[in-house]
Amino acid sequence: MLSAGNVEGYVHSVETGGAVDGPGLRFVVFLSGCHLRCLYCHNPDTWHMKDAKKTDVGHLLNEINLYAHYLKRTGGGVTATGGEPLSQPDFVAAVFQGCKALGLHTALDTNGYLGENASQALLDATDLVMLDIKDFRPAEYKKLTGVELAPTLRFAERLSEMGKTTWLRYVLVPGYTDDLPSITELAAYAAKLKMAKVEVLPFHKMGEPKWEAMKLPYVLKDTQPPSAELVSHVKEIFVSHGLKTV
Repeated sequence: MLSAGNVEGYVHSVETGGAVDGPGLRFVVFLSGCHLRCLYCHNPDTWHMKDAKKTDVGHLLNEINLYAHYLKRTGGGVTATGGEPLSQPDFVAAVFQGCKALGLHTALDTNGYLGENASQALLDATDLVMLDIKDFRPAEYKKLTGVELAPTLRFAERLSEMGKTTWLRYVLVPGYTDDLPSITELAAYAAKLKMAKVEVLPFHKMGEPKWEAMKLPYVLKDTQPPSAELVSHVKEIFVSHGLKTV
């Protein structure tokens, strides 16, 4: 049995073969708790810790260890996502430290709003940060998420100063985040911070049934996914600033 003290956290669920949450195949830990209320959120069931199962780090690391050899062979590792993993920074730090002891790559998928919660110990145990910047216009960002943009940008700049490998994640939502001048400004910002890659993620409505089940109004009910042409054009904007896209 692996041990990491008695640090406990609220885990909504895990996925043992994730292919879209960092390099290689990943063991993905979905943590509960999030301050944002993104209009397109596809995991609204992870907003509240009270809806999750309390788990200790040792138990989770034992489960991860069952897949460690396979994850290493595929060039993968462990990703903490959510919800928002920085809602539970001590738990994430302990999990990632345990993962590093197992020789596993670690990735933090975060919206950055709680970046001040990320201790040096947590970031030292983090190989990759996948940072979601939902919109580069402060007013539009707040309409989309319910919170301010500034904390996320402060965290992005801190990561850059550290030289931490960072991927930008940008969800492309027609009528909301498809403003090309704003995207161009974001591309220049990401290039300035030397972000390693950009993932342009087309909006989808796979989370809509969860909103319905929770009896929440889904504002984007009539919003359609972006066209292939728009996705390609947005990727070209990032590439034109010297950034790699996924």
